[in-house]
Amino acid sequence: MKRVYRAVSLVAAAALAAGLVLIQRNNKETKLYETKFFDSFDTVTSISGYAASQEEFESQTKLLQEKLQYYHRLFDIYHTYDGINNIKTINDAAGAEAVKVDREIVELLKLGKEMYQKTEGRLHIAYGSVLSVWHAYREQGMQEPKQAALPPEELLQEKAQYTDISNLIVDEEKSTVFLKEQEMSLDVGSIGKGYAVQRLAEYAREIGMEHALISVGGNVCAVGTKKDGTPWRIGIENPDLESDESYVGVVEMADQSIVTSGDYQRFYLVNGKRYCHIINPGTGMPSEYFPSVSVQTKDSGMADALSTALFNMEFEEGLEFVESLPGVEALWILKDGDIRCSGGFEFHEKK
Repeated sequence: MKRVYRAVSLVAAAALAAGLVLIQRNNKETKLYETKFFDSFDTVTSISGYAASQEEFESQTKLLQEKLQYYHRLFDIYHTYDGINNIKTINDAAGAEAVKVDREIVELLKLGKEMYQKTEGRLHIAYGSVLSVWHAYREQGMQEPKQAALPPEELLQEKAQYTDISNLIVDEEKSTVFLKEQEMSLDVGSIGKGYAVQRLAEYAREIGMEHALISVGGNVCAVGTKKDGTPWRIGIENPDLESDESYVGVVEMADQSIVTSGDYQRFYLVNGKRYCHIINPGTGMPSEYFPSVSVQTKDSGMADALSTALFNMEFEEGLEFVESLPGVEALWILKDGDIRCSGGFEFHEKK
């Protein structure tokens, strides 16, 4: 049978396939619990972890939920919140003034600028003026499918004039951010969620969760191993929307993250053709190289950035790029359903 490996919008559900595990810690029985919520980053968050009681687990995950909500508000480009200068605040002040921001925004934007250079612009957090056009047309096309259309090329070219990342001024000492052009805007959707998941995993350890699995949409981070020392098993989702198989295999992880960029969840149709939400800065158009690309590495923010960048590269270039990065592995799903992966990526096919 032809090997059809699809990508990785990684689901934590497979990690729970073995059911609840009972263990001993300090003479107390602990169980593996799970909770889910949908109030951050417009996606489902799933957290699995061990606790002596349901009450203890809920207390810990409530703290994680509040922390994730904080990052959601901080990185939001569509809404403002009382007492917070967020990414929308920066965009609203473009061309007018520098905005005093939380240190987390400074660190996020530093990562974005670093990855822009490293990926030769395939990851572009200052591409918001173009992305906002695509967002508007996609939303309209989803609401009124018969009226779905592509943005005019001249409009995209006009907006692309305001995407020079050198005009993003981050003053670390003053903790301020300034966009030099009024039409310029930031969009951190390619790294914000991954960055938040990484910080969430670090916070989980601070509150005593040494063995946990965090999944925020397609961003999955394993905190340690399972309690018995075995790795977490992460289900790899099947992006074929017409398939009966929900996932096609698993990846085993401990103290690592895996993030997917794909074309099968956020898209709209124009004249029967699918156009995904990931826009290639090199062309101004949605990328069409693969159904999905997944990146596995230690840092979730880095994995998020790299998965987007690789989605915007042809396979040969992307493979060479990944092989040059220590501690980074990737898996590509081709249009014919076959898999390609870097040398150290270990994938267990569903039997």
